[in-house]
Amino acid sequence: MPDIRILLADDHTVVRQGLKSFLNAEPGLKVIGEAEDGREAVRLALELKPDIILLDVGMPVLNGLEATRQICKDNPNARVIILSSYNDDEYIEELTGAGAIGYLLKQTATKDLIAGIHEAHQGHACFSPSISRRMLESCRRAFISGKPVQKAGSELTVRESQVLQLIADGHTNKAMAEQLSISVKTVEKHRQQLMERLRIHDIAGLTRYAISKRPN
Repeated sequence: MPDIRILLADDHTVVRQGLKSFLNAEPGLKVIGEAEDGREAVRLALELKPDIILLDVGMPVLNGLEATRQICKDNPNARVIILSSYNDDEYIEELTGAGAIGYLLKQTATKDLIAGIHEAHQGHACFSPSISRRMLESCRRAFISGKPVQKAGSELTVRESQVLQLIADGHTNKAMAEQLSISVKTVEKHRQQLMERLRIHDIAGLTRYAISKRPN
């Protein structure tokens, strides 16, 4: 059987190097390319046509969500696995909706990562055990109550959550626009939408809220 060819996309060099060494040491797996931002991931996915793309969410130039959308648009058969530290249901739903076949946490045990890669290569969805349990429990509760499954994070979109995080980190509108590859005007629109959704009436209040919600 030929090796499963893998493209790594993560803006942290140490993370990529560690994953590359680990995966290349596993029989049947081979890392054939590395990308340090989302735009490079899209280019290499088209150029190298890997079997599996391991993609982080929070990357510069083009974030993981947009990179996943573009990769899957260029190649509907692409098998993108999100490998991220974000454990929010909203991210999971948005990214699988964009075409990702799996979502694994960076805290995932190595055996689960290897198993996930093999599952995805066979065309099966793969999720970290904790995510699978949470999804199953959500469906179970919905079935028992007779109510449809509610979409998590319906108040804020992934883009709005990203803007909120960048606000908490102290970025200016211009810096946010550059990092998210959108216009300053669009950033301002997202700020306004955030204030309306959260019922916050000034920028200072939005900044305080963003800081309070920043992950540790």
